[in-house]
Amino acid sequence: MKEFPVRDIPHDSYFTKNTYLDKGFVITAPEMPFVLEYTVILEKWNYKTVYSDGVAGSDYVMNNAEYATAASYGLLQQTDNDKVEKAEEFYTGFLFYVENMFRRISVSEDYDQKTITDKIKEIVDYIKEDRRFLIRILKNNEPAEGKNYLATHSVRSTILSIVIGSFLKLSPYRLIELGLAAIMHEVGMLRLPSQIYLSHKPLDAQEQKAILTHPILGYTMLKTNNFPLPVCLATLEHHERENGTGYPRRLSGDKISLYSKIIAVACSYEALSSSRPHKEAKDGYTGMLELLKNEGKQYDETVIKALVLSLSIYPIGLYVLLSNGKKGQVVDVNPENPRFPIVQVFGEYTPDGRTKMVQTAQDALSIVRPLNRTEIDT
Repeated sequence: MKEFPVRDIPHDSYFTKNTYLDKGFVITAPEMPFVLEYTVILEKWNYKTVYSDGVAGSDYVMNNAEYATAASYGLLQQTDNDKVEKAEEFYTGFLFYVENMFRRISVSEDYDQKTITDKIKEIVDYIKEDRRFLIRILKNNEPAEGKNYLATHSVRSTILSIVIGSFLKLSPYRLIELGLAAIMHEVGMLRLPSQIYLSHKPLDAQEQKAILTHPILGYTMLKTNNFPLPVCLATLEHHERENGTGYPRRLSGDKISLYSKIIAVACSYEALSSSRPHKEAKDGYTGMLELLKNEGKQYDETVIKALVLSLSIYPIGLYVLLSNGKKGQVVDVNPENPRFPIVQVFGEYTPDGRTKMVQTAQDALSIVRPLNRTEIDT
């Protein structure tokens, strides 16, 4: 066995084999970290070295036998997998509902405000309980080719809007109102020819001019059907910008409603990080940086900060390369510092068989760069 000077062993490191004080006295097993307390005690009793056939590392790595045992008992990722599957099912059901809702509105102007509101209540409750899993689903489910872009954009923007509103501590009633505004914010598009808003080719000048009318059309449709005024105004103003360069009324600053400001940021981030017929999606990190630049001061700074602190600069769901060469996925934010989120490390497991989660940090394990799905699969 090799000798390891006690003072040189990093605190909280894991040895790949047992460590021994002598041939018969085990200090740590592979799943046990070598904590500072051990160093203090050993030095107090004048033990300078420990012995092991393994090597020390910063992370616990399950060996093949342990992995097989855990897998046979169904322990690996059981809790997270269940929640991810539940979030996938919830997201798919919500998207299906909105696709059908838009179809009914476009054909027969069927607005069932109570049913829509009840659906938004479900979204608010789900985000309160399992926000991070639903956000991971947003990242892992890019809008499918041939799907109704209007529905997927509205669903994803609604989820992001409610996440932002939750961070801003909006009351439950206002979160429901915000969600209702977000799910209906593009409804005016349904009054335009579908070949315009579902077009896979660049729009000509006349078609672009028609698109600019959709906030006014949406406002009129909702007001006529007795939707709450704040919801109607958010539909009208979601393309207004802080610097007065938006449309249709070129409002600026405090003249724009809070719901509109939130939806504007949620929509912009969703558009940046999703594929479109004429552009590739940016990864969430690049999309977040573009919003943070806030060129021309288009967006409310408080709302952008709420998005960043809710998703982190490396957003939940993003695949990343870590400084130790491992790959992983961002699964939660670090409220203290959005640059260093919590990452699920692929191929590494805790002693109870679950995928290992690590808190990234500047002077420890950190994120090197984002990865695309192709890089994860290779």
